[in-house]
Amino acid sequence: MNLVKRNPEWYGPASVDAFFDRFFNDSLQKSHNGFSPKVDIAETAKAFEIQVAVPGFKKSDFSIDLKEGKLSITGERKLEKENKEKNFISIQTEYGKFYKSFQLPDNIDEKGIEAVYENGILELRIPKDETKKVESKIAVK
Repeated sequence: MNLVKRNPEWYGPASVDAFFDRFFNDSLQKSHNGFSPKVDIAETAKAFEIQVAVPGFKKSDFSIDLKEGKLSITGERKLEKENKEKNFISIQTEYGKFYKSFQLPDNIDEKGIEAVYENGILELRIPKDETKKVESKIAVK
């Protein structure tokens, strides 16, 4: 029995939208040897919550910055090829650098932001500042 390699992406994307998404997103990511982790964003009455799926990282692999209302998350996971007993047939886990940024609203408490990394999920909790209400009425002319 022979091992036949198969590329599931060879058949092409299912739609024109998927083609352009893959063309613009994947080509940019692969050109800089990085990847784009999946992100979930939720809002509660008291905070915004961001969850980034990055399994296999260490806490020291992340850098989180807030500057002028823009929250930036960067990280890097390196592929260690030191094990000479393993001959990898396929590697589907994501390695390399990633960068995610989010423009935060004005009604947040910058000093109360917390980040926790557990079970492969980087979770950020961004509390709202109740004294900074983002509401305005717009008059129709």
